[in-house]
Amino acid sequence: MLAVKNLTKTFNTPGGDVMALRDINFAVDRGQFVSIIGKSGSGKSTLLSMLGALDTPTSGSLEVDGVDLAKLSSRQQTSYRAKTIGFVFQQYNLIPNLSALENVMLALEFGGTKPASRRDEATRLLKQVGLDEQEIQRKPTRLSGGQQQRVAIARAIANSPALILADEPTGNLDSETGQKIFDLLHKLSRSKNTTIIAVTHDLDIAGKTDKTFMLKDGKITTKQ
Repeated sequence: MLAVKNLTKTFNTPGGDVMALRDINFAVDRGQFVSIIGKSGSGKSTLLSMLGALDTPTSGSLEVDGVDLAKLSSRQQTSYRAKTIGFVFQQYNLIPNLSALENVMLALEFGGTKPASRRDEATRLLKQVGLDEQEIQRKPTRLSGGQQQRVAIARAIANSPALILADEPTGNLDSETGQKIFDLLHKLSRSKNTTIIAVTHDLDIAGKTDKTFMLKDGKITTKQ
């Protein structure tokens, strides 16, 4: 499903070139739950940006179902992100003046869901991740961190993406809530055959995924 081959990313800075990723190679099958661990500055966020078609590599290839993301036009990359990828961020990135329901409905609109179906589908998704009728009507500031992350996950899966990219999805949560979020993502990977790649500092969670990649100084040093 996902094949990364000789992926390298170099940034030009006033102090000289900085190589953030160095000849990265790995593959992930459809439906696998994969974690990427590493210290700050190891290249995790850069790699996630490459996987999400938010940035392009300096060299190498990144193929999803045989399509090299670096060779897509800007319009094609935008379409790819809307229809193929779901993003889950550590800071949730919900629109504050919209309710939980409206946040998910907006994702459905971007994905091309017909207007008449959006409210019912958003409600179904939010209930699927564990929110009740009252909670789905609340704005993010009136939801707990765990509830906001559930909304973020509902938004991420709104358009049935083949790939979910999660950046520290449990980083702002207590251990019990973080475990519930992990269990929810794990269930999605099994029930929907969704490929999930999560950047995390939580070694306990990383140890429970199908594969774990360790990044150090822009290189993958460990594969499990």
